[in-house]
Amino acid sequence: MGTRAARTVFLVAAIMFFAVLALDIAVPTLVLCIMASSVWLVSLDMPVLHKHEGEAA
Repeated sequence: MGTRAARTVFLVAAIMFFAVLALDIAVPTLVLCIMASSVWLVSLDMPVLHKHEGEAA
């Protein structure tokens, strides 16, 4: 009975380890993608934001 319990505990620990490992990769990747997208969005040449010639500041 002890061997079965030990295997179950090991299985649960391994599942938790690999689940956390996947989050350690996915969360920073998501954050970096959002940051890169926001930089790209801000650096777009948006004609709406440009003032026309002769327009007051």
